[in-house]
Amino acid sequence: MSEIRTLALACKDAAQIMFGLDTQTKRKLLHDMADALEAQRETILTANARDLQQAAAKGLQGAMLDRLRLDASRLTGMAVAVREIAALPDPVGLVTRRETRPNGLEVERVRIPLGVIAMIYEARPNVTADAAALCLMAGNTVILRGGSEALHSNMAIAVALHAALEKHDIPVAAITLIEDLRRETMVEVLQLTDIVDLAIPRGGEGLIHFVAEHARVPVIKHYKGVCHLYVDASADETLAMNLLIDGKISRPGVCNALETLLVHRDIAASFLPKAANALQECGVELRGCERSRALVDGMRPATEEDYAAEFLDLIIAVRVVDDLGMAIGHIQRFGSDHTEVIATRDENVARRFVQAIRSAVVAVNASSRFSDGGELGLGAEIGISTTRLHAYGPMGAEALTVERFVVRGHGQVRHPQSARN
Repeated sequence: MSEIRTLALACKDAAQIMFGLDTQTKRKLLHDMADALEAQRETILTANARDLQQAAAKGLQGAMLDRLRLDASRLTGMAVAVREIAALPDPVGLVTRRETRPNGLEVERVRIPLGVIAMIYEARPNVTADAAALCLMAGNTVILRGGSEALHSNMAIAVALHAALEKHDIPVAAITLIEDLRRETMVEVLQLTDIVDLAIPRGGEGLIHFVAEHARVPVIKHYKGVCHLYVDASADETLAMNLLIDGKISRPGVCNALETLLVHRDIAASFLPKAANALQECGVELRGCERSRALVDGMRPATEEDYAAEFLDLIIAVRVVDDLGMAIGHIQRFGSDHTEVIATRDENVARRFVQAIRSAVVAVNASSRFSDGGELGLGAEIGISTTRLHAYGPMGAEALTVERFVVRGHGQVRHPQSARN
């Protein structure tokens, strides 16, 4: 038996224990996990500094380094996120529907854990804590396979989380960190159909394609976040500007950052020059259509590839559109079903936009940066699904459970005549 299979089987055995834990025990476990992260602050930050140094030596820069970096504030945020997850309603055992059939059967739909979750991710060491907390709160166990660039950070975080598990006499296999980072090891995990119930990749488009191509277990995924802001003719320009700056500037290396700005032609002459100036003052490079460039000096021409790009950088594509229909058509062609935003004061326009756009998150007069599990009340997110399976959009603890049927009867049989025989 391979080492990976042995580790995965131990994780599956631990899942039976997690399934039996009550809500208060799970909440106390998560609080102890958060405490352990804070207690091991210096060790974790030292490990992260080692990862950052090695990553920089290998040429990593920009968004990748930002995702990898931990500091005191981000580590505190990790602990806060774990405590927020602990405070959420426990999805396990939740009765989502109950009815009595004509024959007297009582039929319930009840949420139960999925079982063993394989989390495949790059760069962000906070995912180690977030994924572990979400999986455990939902009664699951987790196999974590992070990227080589964050290995030391992930190992230090896992040690802290294991200390909390040991305090509660729960096998440390409930949070299994794979330290062998060869690709063939990842493939082996993704093909353990008798052990792994769901795989969730989180990282660059290349990683997600690799997981989708090699997995034999179910996969929840999103390839990239090409997020748009459409500024309607009726938009409040100050409000639209705030959405633009927050969506593009606050953290350009994340998947809910804005990548394309669409502006209605009736407001373009007024809004675009001011928007361009504000973006350029923040170091953003603008690439636009011919009508956009006629309004903004020095804007580079945009290509088809630019409109389809997830820049993850201080770059934004710009297009002037004739009307709402043209904006919707652009998004339907180039969007990635992640997050789309409209700035408008016209309720009818807002309603049409929401109805036409099928993305996982659609925001009206609110920043794309709210497309995040924590901001949407999930405590934290284990990933974002754009695959329209049992979960769509940011995934929290409830998305790591599934409904089953519980049937209560009084001796009913479906075929009474055959039962007597």
